[in-house]
Amino acid sequence: MTADSEGNGLSAGDDGPPRGADLARRALEEARARAAAQGKSVGKGMASPQRRQQRKPSRRRWSGPAADPRDPQPLGALAASLARRRGWNRHVAEGRVLGCWDEVVGAEIADHAAPTSLSDGILHVTAESTAWATQLRMVQAQILSKIARAVGDGVVTKLEIRGPSAPSWRHGARHVSGRGPRDTYG
Repeated sequence: MTADSEGNGLSAGDDGPPRGADLARRALEEARARAAAQGKSVGKGMASPQRRQQRKPSRRRWSGPAADPRDPQPLGALAASLARRRGWNRHVAEGRVLGCWDEVVGAEIADHAAPTSLSDGILHVTAESTAWATQLRMVQAQILSKIARAVGDGVVTKLEIRGPSAPSWRHGARHVSGRGPRDTYG
């Protein structure tokens, strides 16, 4: 390559200005020449044979037929390990009691009673009738053992079983104290 009178690096046979690839090639050659003049090693990039020998031997990129932590994991197992690492096990167990009530206690009990809240190990359950509330109080120990088997010991320590709430005859801010509407029934 020869420089013309303006010093733009055109060769004698070129018709126009240098293209991008030619400019990049020339800039790279100049940078290598400056680095060599300063005593720096030139051409020792990642692909050079010297760099390949310095690198650690790479691990194989496939996991093979045996189980490996790099294999795809079920979402439930990943969520359980995340909850365990972050200390959320108790909260997850409490959520399981409330969210999966029919699986935890069985379909028959779940059809007639529903959990309303769980705080400090006390599970509040509302039955659909007073008869069912009485029945659930009688089998309270069995219900607690079912819950312990499903979610672990200590999550629920006590059951508070209530019957349905009675209708309120007290409507509005102003009312007359007394027996209410019952005193007019005969």
